[in-house]
Amino acid sequence: MPAVSVIIPCYNQGAYLAESIASVLASDFEDLEIIVVDDGSTEPETCLILETLNYPRTSLVRRQNGGLSTARNTGIAAAQGQYILPLDADDRIGPHYISQAAAALEADLELGIVYCRGEKFGDAEGLIQAASFSLSRMRFSNLIFCSALFRKADWEKVGGYKPEMRYGCEDWEFWISLLELGRKVLRLPEVGFGYRIRHESMNALMDSQKRLAMHRLIAALHPALFPWWFSYLLPLYYQIIHSALYRLLKRSGLPGKVLS
Repeated sequence: MPAVSVIIPCYNQGAYLAESIASVLASDFEDLEIIVVDDGSTEPETCLILETLNYPRTSLVRRQNGGLSTARNTGIAAAQGQYILPLDADDRIGPHYISQAAAALEADLELGIVYCRGEKFGDAEGLIQAASFSLSRMRFSNLIFCSALFRKADWEKVGGYKPEMRYGCEDWEFWISLLELGRKVLRLPEVGFGYRIRHESMNALMDSQKRLAMHRLIAALHPALFPWWFSYLLPLYYQIIHSALYRLLKRSGLPGKVLS
């Protein structure tokens, strides 16, 4: 039985899948399995790649399209590993990330989330600038990217990723669920995660109204961490963020627009 299961949902991202899988197989941690979840892909190139998928320690699970939360849950349900690492099909990890994160989880039973520093690659490069973890900051913004190691037992306790997070932010809500279990968080100092930047991801920002709706839902799902008045202040908070981001894009000349 593998110690770590890497879950890679794939919806029409076959062009990047080989690089993502290769980064996992290059890990210095060998006691792992890779589960690729085909979330109802329709693109011919992706369908062909999935049909002919043939990598060591790698299996394929198919399902009807249901979104990222459901795809991750499907893969984790099939996983045999004690520890879980979600990885998007167009991202990659470094060779030492899993071994360091798994060792940290082994050493501290109260530890529930282990992540690392990240970098951008693809159409933009550079370190991902993210504030260090704190519970107070997590109420306003997700500080932990989706590819963090956690225990499958904790996933079972919180009921997995919430399908109702249909506009995104599903990993943010999931981390908060684990924090409510009293789990500790560790960020490794090394850069071990690569987040692919594509022109389409640079040009499309989440609709601020949809993100506000998801933020309100997170607050409603976790009243122990969010005071009753929190949701009433969120529209003002998003209006301030929206205005600041618009000014930043206008000054920088970056492509893209802020959606209202």
